[in-house]
Amino acid sequence: MDTSHLTQHAGTAGALFASIFVVATTTMRTMIPLRVFAILTNLVLIGTAIPTRNYLVIVVQALVLVLNSYRLHQMLQLVRDVKRSVSSDLSMEWLKPFMTERKCAANEVLFYKDEKADSMFYIVSGQFRLVESGIELPVGAIVGELGMLSPSNLRTQTLECIEGGVILSVSYTQVEQLYVQNPAFGFYFLRLASARLFQNIDTLEQRLASAAAKPA
Repeated sequence: MDTSHLTQHAGTAGALFASIFVVATTTMRTMIPLRVFAILTNLVLIGTAIPTRNYLVIVVQALVLVLNSYRLHQMLQLVRDVKRSVSSDLSMEWLKPFMTERKCAANEVLFYKDEKADSMFYIVSGQFRLVESGIELPVGAIVGELGMLSPSNLRTQTLECIEGGVILSVSYTQVEQLYVQNPAFGFYFLRLASARLFQNIDTLEQRLASAAAKPA
């Protein structure tokens, strides 16, 4: 039985479907749908190459299929990590290798308000206080992040050590690199900065309310 016509038709149909998939991928704006369509394109090209015994296309498309599948898995995992970081606290254990340890003595000032900011800190032990707002920071807190968001990169408050302890510091340059490389950290950093701003506003409102309640 002559199968040349069937092979020819299969090749034509496959090329048509593959072309449709390729055109469809140009309309994709996000990477996950793009990877899905790329995988479908790989499968169609492999399917059309089998009847024609085009082993080169089969091998190449099989390798690209594995790569696209792996990249799709990475992106789906990344989306899950980002969603987890938004809905829960993100452990900062993985950040510690990028940080430098520093011991602080009681009454030591780590930085002053309006001072040029170039790093943020992670509190390992001891007690620390933001002088202007009176906020005491617990172990595990991160401080100094607002200086990075400030247009002039200036400290917004003074940080004082009220009980000797240990902190870890990381430069803003490293933070920027981590922000780009790890979106989960980026979301955590935005949540952290927002929480600090709302905390400062709440403290200010309480002080204003207390001042207004005092008899003249």
